Amino acid sequence: MGKGNLSNVGQFVIEDFSDLPNLQSLLFGIFTIVYMSILMGNGLIIVITKPDPALQTPMYFFLGNFSFLEICYTSVILPRMLKNLWTQNRNISFVACATQLCFLLILGATECFLLAVMAYDRYVAICKPLYYPIIMNQKVCIQLVIGSWICGIPVQIGQTYQIFSLSFCSSNKLNHVFCDIPPLLKLACGEISINELSVYAVAVLFVMVPFLFIIWSYSKIIVTILNLPVGMGRSKAFSTCSSHLITVTLFFGSAIITYLRPKSTHSPGIDKVLSLFYTIVTPMFNPLIYGLRNKDVISALKKLF
Repeated sequence: MGKGNLSNVGQFVIEDFSDLPNLQSLLFGIFTIVYMSILMGNGLIIVITKPDPALQTPMYFFLGNFSFLEICYTSVILPRMLKNLWTQNRNISFVACATQLCFLLILGATECFLLAVMAYDRYVAICKPLYYPIIMNQKVCIQLVIGSWICGIPVQIGQTYQIFSLSFCSSNKLNHVFCDIPPLLKLACGEISINELSVYAVAVLFVMVPFLFIIWSYSKIIVTILNLPVGMGRSKAFSTCSSHLITVTLFFGSAIITYLRPKSTHSPGIDKVLSLFYTIVTPMFNPLIYGLRNKDVISALKKLF
């Protein structure tokens, strides 16, 4: 499109996989299967953690909330992606793009905080087992979950408003799979250094701070486990943490590389792959990671079926 402020045009074009015209039907089929597996797998985790008495603990309360969050997170992205692949119409209005980005940022911040809360739960369970029922009582667990869901809302709404207050004057084509900050900033014209600094600051606050807290929690957990006598529940203690660590590595690894690496190293292809990791791959593997590696979950599944 010609130069000028595209904010008045009213839409972007999400290019996603338009460079693979012969694979549109195949990609639609693959992402449909992926989305259905995310809905069913995480839905199953929610269902089995409610009625089973063995799963009425803080760890599974947080896991049920995490599974619900994963369903919400992917539902912000995948239905629109499937619609684009099916209709080949990749236009998205400014309002729809801003809404998608806002929900994506809010739910992403919630996931960061909820993973930190789950790490804290494991820290208290292993490092302070005698005080665990007192510290992680039902009221505290509910407060931690509510806090994880709402604390990022005002900041992420403000960041979304800031991004969409920019002028877009080079093109309206987003070379990405959904509306995200890095591809939007690439289309912005004028001085955007303040906006980029703001993005880094928010990423540090909502990504790095929870990540560093998780590292601190697990450093304490590892020291405590290594100080246990050989055979005194070491393997069980490690097994209760391993599933969470795998999820943390997948989600935070891709998110940190996406939002905190230098601008000069960004490329559309790598950004697309990384974004699929923290928005689709992690939610898809979440039920498998927690289900196949957890005897209580496997036992609950056998009872259910």
